Amino acid sequence: MVDQPNFGVLGPLQVRAGDRILRIAGNKPRLLLTSLLLDANQMVGSDVLIEVLWPRNPPSSATANLRTYVSSLRGVLGAAGARIAAHPSGYAIEVEPDRLDVLLFEDLVARARAGGRTGAAAGLLRRALALWRGEPVGDLPASPLWDARLRSLTQARLTAAEELVAIKLATGEHASAIDDLRELIGGAPYREDLWQQLILALHRGGRRAEALHAYTAIRRQLVDELGIEPGQDLREAHARVLSEEEPAPAPALSVPPPFQLPADIPDFTGRTEAVAALTRALSAQERRRDGPPSIAVVVGPPGVGKSALAVHCAHAVRAGYPAGQLHLCLGGTDADSADPADLLAEALRALGIGDAALPHTLHERAALYRSLLAERPMLVFLDDAADAAQVRALLPGNGCAVLVTSRRRITELPGTLLLELDVLPPAESEQLLARIVGAQRLASERPAALAILEACGHLPLAIRVAGARLAGRPGWPLSVLEQRLADATTRLDELRAGDLEVRGSFERSTRKLTGEAATTFRALGLLGPVSVPGWVAGAVLGRDRAEAVVDSLVDANLLRLAGTDALGQPRYRLLDLLRCEARQGSGGEPERQALARVLGGWTSAAEHATARLPTSLFSLTPEGPAPWSLPRETLGRLTADPLSWFDAERESLVAAVRLAADTGLAASAWGLAAALVPYFDLHCRVEEWQLTHRIALDSARAAGDRRGEAAMLRGLGQVCLYQDRYAEAEDMLRRARAIFHELGDTRGEAISICGLGAASQFSGRHLRALGFFRHALAMFLAVSDRSGEAYARQAIGRVYLSLQDLRQAARWLGEALRLARELGDAHREGCVSMHLGRLHNLKADTEEAIRCQGRALDIFETLGDRHCGAYAMQSLGGLQAASGDKSDGSDRLQASLVIFQQLGDRSGEATTFQTLGELYRSAGRTALASHYLHRAVELRREVREGAGQR
Repeated sequence: MVDQPNFGVLGPLQVRAGDRILRIAGNKPRLLLTSLLLDANQMVGSDVLIEVLWPRNPPSSATANLRTYVSSLRGVLGAAGARIAAHPSGYAIEVEPDRLDVLLFEDLVARARAGGRTGAAAGLLRRALALWRGEPVGDLPASPLWDARLRSLTQARLTAAEELVAIKLATGEHASAIDDLRELIGGAPYREDLWQQLILALHRGGRRAEALHAYTAIRRQLVDELGIEPGQDLREAHARVLSEEEPAPAPALSVPPPFQLPADIPDFTGRTEAVAALTRALSAQERRRDGPPSIAVVVGPPGVGKSALAVHCAHAVRAGYPAGQLHLCLGGTDADSADPADLLAEALRALGIGDAALPHTLHERAALYRSLLAERPMLVFLDDAADAAQVRALLPGNGCAVLVTSRRRITELPGTLLLELDVLPPAESEQLLARIVGAQRLASERPAALAILEACGHLPLAIRVAGARLAGRPGWPLSVLEQRLADATTRLDELRAGDLEVRGSFERSTRKLTGEAATTFRALGLLGPVSVPGWVAGAVLGRDRAEAVVDSLVDANLLRLAGTDALGQPRYRLLDLLRCEARQGSGGEPERQALARVLGGWTSAAEHATARLPTSLFSLTPEGPAPWSLPRETLGRLTADPLSWFDAERESLVAAVRLAADTGLAASAWGLAAALVPYFDLHCRVEEWQLTHRIALDSARAAGDRRGEAAMLRGLGQVCLYQDRYAEAEDMLRRARAIFHELGDTRGEAISICGLGAASQFSGRHLRALGFFRHALAMFLAVSDRSGEAYARQAIGRVYLSLQDLRQAARWLGEALRLARELGDAHREGCVSMHLGRLHNLKADTEEAIRCQGRALDIFETLGDRHCGAYAMQSLGGLQAASGDKSDGSDRLQASLVIFQQLGDRSGEATTFQTLGELYRSAGRTALASHYLHRAVELRREVREGAGQR
């Protein structure tokens, strides 16, 4: 008698811990445990469990009650070494095969079948049948949901008993076989095949009279009770007994080992590291005959070359598997992936098991499959897996190697090498195309070839299709295909050659997307090639969080994790060609609204980050609420370090302005462009400032958005001021002022007038500038804009400084300083302090001038404004050098020079070179002074020329 396992369902439900039986109190916990054990190591849905516990009439608290019963079972079963795992939609009990009688039964039967008709096989079958203690879970109320499983178990027991009889007959144990057959017939009195075996067993055992009597008994039973004569096989057995003929055994058939690998790829290219890792994991030297299977999973997006790599590596190691290689296509990208039971049947046929001998259930087939492979270790190639559950049923028990490919990220299989493929590096892409079309042809038109590879996104399938098209048209210049692939809207139509088709490959993955995942995928296709943070998916769907949707797209390898930015945010992007696929289904109103929400999220974050920057700049934003905004908690977390946030998102923000303009969302385009100005100003990113404003200006004009047009003209005028293009600045600012006046926007008009004042002052027209600033001040006072008032008073004081009217300058700058302090505007206080430093320098009060410039520098450094700090440092250094402290003065000037160079402020750099040149000339260092002064002249010329080209 074999030792009982810990769990038993082949009879009354039983749980043992060593020699002690564990008591499971209550019918419902016992029903729950039974349901889990009948499908051990597989997830059983909560809906199924609820139906078993409360047939047809579950209470409203059924789900909560189910959790309670699971929790109580976990407490009892801990001693038995079982674990009940929770899944999103159900539970699974995790049990080793030798701890549950039904799993042990199936394993013993499978091993017996693998061993043929031998004494060892008979021993295994006896052990398997000895596990049965009566009717399966006969001590519990029946559940219709168990019927199929219990029927299959009963049939499996009967089949195992029949197979044991067959072995006994083959090995001459006729008496024992006769007893077994009589017992089987007792349970199935009309089965002619059992009567036939009984008759022949009696005949072979020398009991001819009993054999003839048995035939008479079954014939009478069939005729009297069913009204039919015995079948042909039974009549033939009777005839053999009458003629005393000994039945001949059937000849054994020899089945060749399977060598099913697809053909290797003759022009396989690159992937050196991946090939090395995969062949090492699969090599025979890396596994033990009695150890667990070596498992390697190759995952990646559609068309990335997973199967090509797998086949290539499988051929590289096939010599280590002389017993054979199995290849099963799991159909993971088909509308309905292959059933594991059908796949096991296919594998068993390849291993020599005929249809008649195929077990009926998935469990039995898996057990037989494991037993066969345990005797002859093979390489098992499972191509295009749908998920881990499908693969798990096909894993051998030990000694084999398993190679899996899948578009899904399969990470649930323990001890697995996960190899995630990306597109090819540019050099390997070029090498692959050269192997297809010919190296000489590619070299003669290399620029066109590189453009083709770029259009293909370096995706191996796309490169192979493009190469096939070119190979089939040897008279084509490569530039023909280059031109055809240039249009992203038709690119996928061009990437088709025979049965190779990029779009078809993509559609096999995207057609499985439903609901929110499909909506998010299409919307992400509109966002361009830049990486985006995960919150974008929430904006697409109009809710705060959508991590599960992002994870589903990442797991399906339709969305790539592009890395983590400086804020610790994961960033995601679509492959270039997948973006083309996503855009094919977009463009409707749902996508437009989703895009508006994403842009609203960018804008709300940019405005929130801008509010935390140290600068004091005028803001002009669209009227009305944004289409969508990030939650305040999220905004606070993301923009806690506003400069780091802007640095991380800069490319995405610039791309978002262009995207908004391209899709006709003018208010989003100019609102976001305006929100970026303080950051661009702080980092001297004048080119991006100008680019985003020009894009947004065109969009606003096309949409008839007059306020947006005025705001962008005002911003572009400011750029022109920075580039010393005063005439252009005045033209743009004058047009902005006129539109604001037309709209009745007093504040916008006042801001434009301030720009006109700056243009006048910088071009030497001080009295005109004074008029503009006084006019703007009156308008700011009319609308109670105290920040605008502080700026206007500072500007008026600055003009008086230029006019050498030190009394008026002191008055206006003093009022600006008082107002800045009342407002708590430290940045404005720093700017005014710099002008006061100039004022005291003009008064020949060097000590006070140095104190004011030092105060300004302290403020800017505290606020983290390196740009304004560099100007304060420049002024302070010049004052120190002029007062005789040439060493400290020179050091501050050099430090400011470094900052200007880092920020790309060539005007500030030129002024510093000029000051240093004059300092060195006064110190008698003529050569060095000449160099610095010459560099200042060059930089000013570059600034003028660069401005002129714009």
